[in-house]
Amino acid sequence: MDQIKIGRFIAVCRKKKSLTQMQLAEKLGITDRAVSKWETGKAMPDSSLMLPLCAELEITVTDLLNGEVVTMENYNEAMEKSLLEAVRQKQQADRQMLVLEIVIGLLACVIMFGMVAVASFVQMQAWLRVTLIASGFVIFIIAMCFGLKIEQTAGYYACAHCKHKYVPAYNSVLFAMHINRTRYMKCPKCGKRTWNKKVLEKE
Repeated sequence: MDQIKIGRFIAVCRKKKSLTQMQLAEKLGITDRAVSKWETGKAMPDSSLMLPLCAELEITVTDLLNGEVVTMENYNEAMEKSLLEAVRQKQQADRQMLVLEIVIGLLACVIMFGMVAVASFVQMQAWLRVTLIASGFVIFIIAMCFGLKIEQTAGYYACAHCKHKYVPAYNSVLFAMHINRTRYMKCPKCGKRTWNKKVLEKE
C-alpha cells in the first residue's frame, strides 16, 4: 500500500467534507496529530478506525486502501491489488518474525551460558550459584517457548504428502520431532504423518 497516496487521499476527502484535522479527529475520538500522520504518509489508520473514518469521509474501505475512488469498472482490479498487497505484507511480517525467533534463541543461549559460566568460575556462596544457574535455565526455557510460538504462527507448514499448507496447534509443534523448522506432524487434511516444512506462502 502506498501510504503517501493514501494520506493525500484522506486529506482531499477531509477537505471536501469541509473538516479540519481537529474536527475529524474529534469525530473519531483520536488526536489531530494522528490525522496529521495519516495525511503525511507517516502512519496508517488503525484497522478499528477504518470503517468509522470511511463513514465520515463517505468513501469505501477499498477506496481508502487504494488511495482513490474506485469505480465499478476497476473494482475487481483494485480488490485484487489490495488482496495481493495484504498477502505481501503478511509474508514480510512473517519473515521478520522468523528472524526475530533466531535472535531470541541466540540471545537466550548467550544469557544462559553466560550465567552458567559466571556461576562455575566466580567464587560465590552455594545458594547464589544454584540460583544463578537455575535463573539461566528458566530464561532459556521461557525464550524457547516464546520463539516456538513465533514459529508456529508465522507462515505455514506444508504437508510433504498432500502439499496442504496449514497453521498447526502449539502443542503439535512443541512435541513434534524436528530438524530446524521442518517438523514431523500429522496433516489435518490427509491425516498422514510426514516431515512438514515451514513456508511463508499460502498458495
